[in-house]
Amino acid sequence: MPDMRFAPPNPLRIADRATGLNSGSVRSYNERLVLSLLLQKDAITRVEMGERTGLSAQTISVLVRSLEQEGLVSKGAAQKGRVGPPTVPLALNPEGAFSIGVSVGPKRTEVVLVDLGGKTRFHERLSNPDKRDGNHSEFLDTIRRAVEIVPENARPRLAGVGLALPHDQRSEAAEDDFFKALQAEIEVQIDVPVFVQNDIAAAASGESMFGATKQLSDYMYFYLGERLHGRLVLNHRIHKGNSPVNFDVGVAALERALAGKGLSTDTIWSHEGWPDLGDVESTWQADIVDEITTAVQAVAQFVQLEGAVFASFIPVELCQKVCAGLRARSPSLPIFSSTISPMPEAIGAASLPFSSIFTAEASS
Repeated sequence: MPDMRFAPPNPLRIADRATGLNSGSVRSYNERLVLSLLLQKDAITRVEMGERTGLSAQTISVLVRSLEQEGLVSKGAAQKGRVGPPTVPLALNPEGAFSIGVSVGPKRTEVVLVDLGGKTRFHERLSNPDKRDGNHSEFLDTIRRAVEIVPENARPRLAGVGLALPHDQRSEAAEDDFFKALQAEIEVQIDVPVFVQNDIAAAASGESMFGATKQLSDYMYFYLGERLHGRLVLNHRIHKGNSPVNFDVGVAALERALAGKGLSTDTIWSHEGWPDLGDVESTWQADIVDEITTAVQAVAQFVQLEGAVFASFIPVELCQKVCAGLRARSPSLPIFSSTISPMPEAIGAASLPFSSIFTAEASS
């Protein structure tokens, strides 16, 4: 059985494994630098690339030509009306690569296929298996269906599978054994590399690559799941800290509050179909806003934050209510609602192979 391969805890780090997308060798640092810029911006010119990287115009041209031939980069329409020849913006080719993300949550598992532009091409929700029986067939069958969405001639462009797992102090040996065996089976039977990461770090990575914080470098990231989790991102690096940053105001707390009043909890683990939960919901949202505001204010004493982002699998309208509450409490701080909801962890998992293969380590 291969060792667990942990994807980087931040979205910008050089990978340790080559894939078919690397033409059998580790991609050069300069190529990664160019691809990192394209992941951060929807389009960029060669001149801007040179200004941002310090690379010569000739080097940029050689790199872009190589990436175009590989199908990773495409040209946009020429921009006229400026002094000199028209400039041609460059962008990532969404069909240039694909990745599968698998997130294992407290109640369900999400499997997605995304392209290099972050668009979801396949999504399926599974019930969580009994991790003690070692049966991975449903996982593997679902991943195979995701692979089949990729055109056959583009299968070599499958970067890998990202696994977002709820690793924390409560993890049991049976769970670790299950996931290690699952990783090994995916790599053998699907024949793609597997990158494993904590689910919150994975979600933050996906937001940085595809979502609301794509062009931010210093901010707070909050994910509301079973509990409320926080991460500090500095210079694009995701920091967990020496101790877990989480608060007992997540969906599990809402479930307890509803059960205590004899109300149904059937729908609250889904991203749709929530009924009006009245005062219980209002109190719960206020608790979330209090915890996030306190955390942000504490960090802001030491770090000049560009903003804070809130992500969750709960309905989008509820996320927007939480964000409105945060803006009211911190009017000078930009508050962003995740744009990769309602599957931040799964899409974040899918970002892991991309970040490991295509991105360069952020500069200090």
